[in-house]
Amino acid sequence: MFLKKWFSILRYRPKKIAFILTLLGVTTLQAQQINPISLQEAIKIAKENNKNILKSRIEVDISKENIKETKELRLPEIDFNGGYSRVTNLTEFKGGFLKDKAVTHTIPEMYNIGTAIKVPLYAGNKINNAIAIANQESEIAQVKSEKAENDIQLEVIATYLEIQKMMELQKIIDENIKEEQSRLKEVQSLKTHGTITKNEVLRAELQLSDRELNALTNSKNIKIALHELKTILQLPEEQEIAIDTTASFNEDVKMDNYNFYLNNTLQNEEMRIANQEIEIKKTELKLAKGNYYPTINFFGDYNLKYPNYMFFPPNPYLYSLGQVGIEATFSLSGLYKNKTKVHIANSRIELQKTQSEIVKNKVQDELFRNHTQYEEITEKIKVVDKALKLATENYRIVKLKYLNQLVLITEMVDADNALLQAKYNKIATRIDAEMKHYELLHTAGLLNN
Repeated sequence: MFLKKWFSILRYRPKKIAFILTLLGVTTLQAQQINPISLQEAIKIAKENNKNILKSRIEVDISKENIKETKELRLPEIDFNGGYSRVTNLTEFKGGFLKDKAVTHTIPEMYNIGTAIKVPLYAGNKINNAIAIANQESEIAQVKSEKAENDIQLEVIATYLEIQKMMELQKIIDENIKEEQSRLKEVQSLKTHGTITKNEVLRAELQLSDRELNALTNSKNIKIALHELKTILQLPEEQEIAIDTTASFNEDVKMDNYNFYLNNTLQNEEMRIANQEIEIKKTELKLAKGNYYPTINFFGDYNLKYPNYMFFPPNPYLYSLGQVGIEATFSLSGLYKNKTKVHIANSRIELQKTQSEIVKNKVQDELFRNHTQYEEITEKIKVVDKALKLATENYRIVKLKYLNQLVLITEMVDADNALLQAKYNKIATRIDAEMKHYELLHTAGLLNN
């Protein structure tokens, strides 16, 4: 019945059915469309979703809580205690071992309730130094969070621009494939008229096959890179993404002098972390030296007990007793044991200073390399533009000669390869310049500025 009814609808309402199918087709096409994301959108998504960034933010929160926990060392310690027990009678042996036994009856039940308070008054400034270390570690966690964001941002940029470079190459290859297909038809036509040999037809077919293989490999590489970008952005596995290839390259970027980048590099995240580590080691030295000083605490306690065992035999009365005072503790063994701790703390300061110099040398080398390479790439732009003009003109001349059978197909293939390489070099050089500029800003700690 259902099929009969459906065929009836198809028979008597063809226009309506066509309209419905058209709507379904439009809906399907719209569902298949993927809105490309821009580079800035990709960076924003990464900062919101990337696990490394989220991890660094959690570490910042933990470091802030650690400050609160360390400050609580200043607060008084208050204890509440209570107990209940059963007591046997007191048995004495007045005539020697187990002889002349005398039993004194006791009160069989004992219980007590009490509180105790202890407030640190002075501890060799160790509490203040512990709080200082917690604050310094929190600052390092914040800088590490900034560095994690900058590192992921650079990774997004690198992956995005690499995809863009491959997609531009795909366009060039696809255009070249159309050219090779047209040339193959021309060569086959010439072969039909007996003006060229079969070898030239095979050479043209081989060139076309080579381009098709290049297109296939490049398209798969684009797919892999898009998946890597999706992983960095922490997007669902089933979600398809595309990048915006319509954005133009900024060729008017002004590069500042080397000293400008150097001054900023010496204040980038790596250097700030290294320098803050030195400050932590200095505070740890103060913490170790605090062991040379006494610890002074205010204390007090108050108890309710039953029975009164302050006398014996005990009195069957509930009684209370409390005390307050100040206690001081000084470790004499610390005078000779703490020397080693202080010596180790001094050595760690020197070690961290050396590590800071190592980091400084590394970032300076990285900056010099990026700055020099950026200068090189910007100078290459004019060269590759000129090379493209020359390759285009050479291709035009060789093609004209080939159509007039003045050159062999090998020269035509060489000219075609040279033109393809020149087109790619123009695009790739501009993308490389863009990427190197981002790397330069990243090294100088200016990526988010």
